[in-house]
Amino acid sequence: MKYSFANDYSEGCAAKVLDALIESNAVQTCGYGLDGYCEEARKTIQKLIKCEEADVHFLVGGTQTNLTVIAAALRPYEAVIAVDSGHIHVHETGAIEACGHKVIAVKGNDGKLEVEAVKSVLDVHIDEHMVKPKMLYISNATEIGTIYKKAELQALRQFCDQHDLYLFLDGARLGCALNAEGNDLCFADLAALCDVFYIGGTKNGALFGEAVVIVNEALKADFRYMIKQRGGMLAKGRLLGVQFLTLLKDGLYAELAKHANETAQHLQKGMKELGCQLLLESPTNQVFAALSHEEAKRLSQSYTFNHWEKIDACCDYYRFVTSWATPIEAVDGLLEELKRIKEEIACGL
Repeated sequence: MKYSFANDYSEGCAAKVLDALIESNAVQTCGYGLDGYCEEARKTIQKLIKCEEADVHFLVGGTQTNLTVIAAALRPYEAVIAVDSGHIHVHETGAIEACGHKVIAVKGNDGKLEVEAVKSVLDVHIDEHMVKPKMLYISNATEIGTIYKKAELQALRQFCDQHDLYLFLDGARLGCALNAEGNDLCFADLAALCDVFYIGGTKNGALFGEAVVIVNEALKADFRYMIKQRGGMLAKGRLLGVQFLTLLKDGLYAELAKHANETAQHLQKGMKELGCQLLLESPTNQVFAALSHEEAKRLSQSYTFNHWEKIDACCDYYRFVTSWATPIEAVDGLLEELKRIKEEIACGL
């Protein structure tokens, strides 16, 4: 079988998470996230972010979470601003538009949203004949593996306060972002700077699950109604609580994210040494490397990865993703295979 570098959720879940699910399997609880496990996980998160007033809700996946948060926060005529590589703009099948809210896409800087880009949108959306921009959507880590620095979030927060906008952070890969080299943010900073954000579990060792943290009082009311209406209220909600309780215990969440980052950095370094051009230097668990079409074709016989972006008639960028479970031997194997392929092509074989 091919080894997959296509995403960071190819495996099931971390062993400790699975053990906790098995251990609690026969315990009877009430449903819909109102059980003791979920309540304890909420309190754990509130303590972690140093904000006991925050509301915490557990949903199953990222698209469902983005849809539910945005639908709950915005009036029917309001819109959300995101970079043109943003997940809600590119990879969610128009889910946000389907719930009646326009996604206004702008150019980003290394995948990140900047104040000037947001200002350019506000400058032209000036009256009731257009949608009204109301929310900024950002991802950390971004869709191209970069991370936000504290000063960047502070600038966005200040702008939002000045223009009555919400700041929503997609944390599907938040573990990798907070444990990347060069990161200067912590969970408490997110609670202080964002109106709402979520802690991703699906891509960091959970079977499934995202923990939504709502800080802004204006966004808290009736959120469970929106979860239910959008099909996100899991009957066996305790499965989410058990997983987050385990992930956030004894530093497991950070440990898993660090492993994903370290294996990706090993892969990125190896690809550079083999002469591969990089789309950018990613500090997290996504690597974007240029391969010729022939190199990609041959490498895909043994490994799964994603086409990302066209370069020219002979080369494109491809994305390689490592996970909490990626063995270093798999990375070394890919690098050895790619080296062999390059040597064969150079010899005309």
